[in-house]
Amino acid sequence: MGLSKDSMGLKAMDLGLVIQKKHADDKVIALGGNPNVGKSTVFNGLTGLRQHTGNWPGKTVTNAQGYCEYHQNGYAIVDLPGCYSLMAHSVEEEVARDFICFGGADTVIIVCDATCMERSLNLVLQTLEITSRVVVCINLLDEAEKNKIRIDLETLSKRLGVPVVGTAARTGQGLDRLMEAVEQVLQKPPANPLRITYPEHLEAALSSLEPEVEPYSEGIISSRWISLMLLHGDQRMHAFMEQNLGRDFLREERVSQCLREEKERLTRQRVTEKQIKDEIVSAIVHTSDDLCREVVTLPGKYAGRNSKLDSILTGKWTAFPIMVLALLGIFWITISGANYPSQLLADGLFWLGDQLQVFLLWIQIPTFLTDMLVSGVYRVLAWVVSVMLPPMAIFFPLFTLLEDVGILPRVAFNLDKCFKKCCACGKQALTM
Repeated sequence: MGLSKDSMGLKAMDLGLVIQKKHADDKVIALGGNPNVGKSTVFNGLTGLRQHTGNWPGKTVTNAQGYCEYHQNGYAIVDLPGCYSLMAHSVEEEVARDFICFGGADTVIIVCDATCMERSLNLVLQTLEITSRVVVCINLLDEAEKNKIRIDLETLSKRLGVPVVGTAARTGQGLDRLMEAVEQVLQKPPANPLRITYPEHLEAALSSLEPEVEPYSEGIISSRWISLMLLHGDQRMHAFMEQNLGRDFLREERVSQCLREEKERLTRQRVTEKQIKDEIVSAIVHTSDDLCREVVTLPGKYAGRNSKLDSILTGKWTAFPIMVLALLGIFWITISGANYPSQLLADGLFWLGDQLQVFLLWIQIPTFLTDMLVSGVYRVLAWVVSVMLPPMAIFFPLFTLLEDVGILPRVAFNLDKCFKKCCACGKQALTM
């Protein structure tokens, strides 16, 4: 467990990231998942809490790497930034997508939240479009059991076409089975992972494009996914594919001609580029919903809850008023509620400071030193603690509560179109 000081460095293609390996034949595991699904707990459980941390080259996004051994085989594990999608609406999503595509990972573990499978499966399905070397880790099974949520792991594995392992990473439950599944995928990669079915006009375009792209995909990345990205019109991804595959697909005569013909056909059918993007996302979401209905059993109190929340929190007339009221309510509670504990803390800490000053004078500490220690250090710290601690202690639990009940993700969804107009994404609304 842990990284060795003399570990070998392996550059992940042109990503600029040096992967820490002990031996040349060690395998690389990419660990991905949504935020707050216990991904870091899984990572810590596998690596023994000893990691190498830093920033992704050229990005203000932290990466963590660790090393583990299982059945005398070595594995370098790269903890990808938490993200909800691989459509690259943020730096985190771009980093995760690029590493899965071109980072040289031998297998990818996607960690899912057993209590919110709909959101987690979206990322699983997108990853399967890129590579079949995937192991799905359903974490927080203990929380799901408390809420009487049942997940049919065997059926989900059959439907996805890749291994699915249930874990409760906080207690270490299931981590051995997870590594067994990783070895299984490395020895025999899944042959028929689930493929998302897009609308007929998109499937027809993909069927025409894929044979033309196949000779240039180098066996590194799925030709179907490359074709999908060409139709999607993601310019950043196109530039990154050119950088890592050494080819500009738009300059390959057969590919560019086929792409032009398919886009003209879609235009004649009145399918716009924006509609193509929306249909891709809709197909992913609908497939995820269908899978959840098939493998997830919710207790009576949860039945229909999400659909009711969606109708209210994303409704045409209710979404923005509820969002504004919720955020203003949190700020009002934070500011008003912090006044009383702040005053109590200030009174207590400054009384203690006065007693400290009396004590220092009593033991005949020089006046200049007493003033420096009490007035210059202690009272400054007392002000910071009494002013900052109560608002933080109120604000963050309330914000976490909004996340847990599903309001914050829907706020990001509601504001996504507004923020896209200034080349940002809905998630940035929360920080602003």
